[in-house]
Amino acid sequence: MAARKIPYGRQSIDSTDVQAVVDVLCSDWLTQGPAVERFERAVAEYCGAKYAVAVCNATSALHLACRALDLGPGDLLWTSPNTFVASANCALYCGAGVDFVDIDPRTYNMCAEALARKLECASRQGRLPKIIVAVHFAGQPCDMEQIGALARQYGVAVIEDAAHAIGAQDGAHKVGGCAHSDIAIFSFHPVKIITTGEGGMALTNNDRLRDRLALLRTHGITRDPQQMTCESEGAWYYQQVELGYNYRITDIQASLGYSQLQRLPEFVGRRRQLARQYNERLRDLPVITPFQRAGGESAWHLYVIRLKLAELAKSRAAVFDALRQAGIMVNVHYIPVHLQPYYLRQGFKAGDFPNAENYYRSALSLPIYFDFTDDQQDYVASKLGEILCPN
Repeated sequence: MAARKIPYGRQSIDSTDVQAVVDVLCSDWLTQGPAVERFERAVAEYCGAKYAVAVCNATSALHLACRALDLGPGDLLWTSPNTFVASANCALYCGAGVDFVDIDPRTYNMCAEALARKLECASRQGRLPKIIVAVHFAGQPCDMEQIGALARQYGVAVIEDAAHAIGAQDGAHKVGGCAHSDIAIFSFHPVKIITTGEGGMALTNNDRLRDRLALLRTHGITRDPQQMTCESEGAWYYQQVELGYNYRITDIQASLGYSQLQRLPEFVGRRRQLARQYNERLRDLPVITPFQRAGGESAWHLYVIRLKLAELAKSRAAVFDALRQAGIMVNVHYIPVHLQPYYLRQGFKAGDFPNAENYYRSALSLPIYFDFTDDQQDYVASKLGEILCPN
């Protein structure tokens, strides 16, 4: 079973996906063209958002979202310490500062109660953030109704970092519909739910934000007479009206994304089945299986267990190494951002966000992806049991 290594996540590409890409390669458009617009419309419609702007990756989507919301020097962005560094770095790209809100020890998402306390304190001190980035870790939605209500109370903008969560449901709303946020972003990296190779997207219900996202995506250049400072000189004419970026995605990538989107219910359904099977198969092992918040339906980008280290004779590193030696390419998500050397130099220190740090010490991401077979899952569960309970 272990002759071929089992990754923690990977893409699923079928003949329909291949043909979608071939069709674009044989068309008149390779870069940003009609396939991009079709993909944007389809994702927006699926999520229930008015607009979607496709970009080259989710990090650029976060950066554009911050720029569209006018984040800049002197401003603050708050996010979760349990995330990939891009959720915080996007603020630094804009010259703003970063702080964190500790996680709920059960969901591993930003704790709404901790956020409420921190906002109240920041309001008294006159140091409220301009933006909160709520991260839907592992595909499980944050409590966006409560986070959104707090943000409105204090006049703070909200970005949903939904890089893990396309296909997830938050109460009556699909993640990405921006029911309680200004902008939501997705990732289409190969280990995510659907892929474009590399790619991302920002969604919003706000006309102005959509226009700024689209403008900043393409160098800050426009051919729209309404955005120009003077009358157009002809059909060739364009103006750079802002300092933007080249964050465009190609029609090749968008055609793959559109094809993958048609399979999204199947992808998410299989991941949910695998999560249920893991819960059953790991029930008697010294691990904590993922908690699911009532009202939220995870897309299960990751299946993260926590080792009950007090009951084990092995360290997390020893378990990690033993599983990898068995061909099971487990991973750890995430090292708390505030403990990265760059952020330690900004003044953060160990102990600042204890829930995130406690979580990190025992977390282990097991394989989960669409083409992960039941036999492979049996092997993973069996091998984990042998390692944790050798007698």
